[in-house]
Amino acid sequence: MLVSDAKELELRQLDGVRSIGAWVMVTAPRSDLFELLADPSKHALFDGSGTVKGSLQAPKRLYLNATFSMNMRLLVPYRITNQVVEFVEGYSIAWRHMGRHVWRYLLEDVEDGSTKVTEIFYWGEARSPLLYESLKIPKRNGESIVATLKRMRDLYN
Repeated sequence: MLVSDAKELELRQLDGVRSIGAWVMVTAPRSDLFELLADPSKHALFDGSGTVKGSLQAPKRLYLNATFSMNMRLLVPYRITNQVVEFVEGYSIAWRHMGRHVWRYLLEDVEDGSTKVTEIFYWGEARSPLLYESLKIPKRNGESIVATLKRMRDLYN
């Protein structure tokens, strides 16, 4: 998905796919990072956008098709309900809400025991991808991806 020779925390626009992403190396086992991602009560710990304030209604651990609601704030408080649309135990997890854009995390083992964490924002199936682009949502979310990955790395390093 992302160019393999890309530098860590360098955003990549994936041409024609309407997605943007970056990756970071985290000194933690893949299983630990997956548990962090699968626990919605911990999402505010690593969110770099500043909008995630905590889980409101969620299972203790996510699974395919699980729904979870989060308390959010972007100028004003609001609530958003997400659905898990991809779940490969220990390797990948993705969710989306009513806007239909997807937040995806991919985890890969590295020989030294670290994990390569890739986060991707995909708006190709959003209700109005052109509106997203005109409002510069992908650019803003790309900046949040970098901040999120830095926070995730700092939790373990």
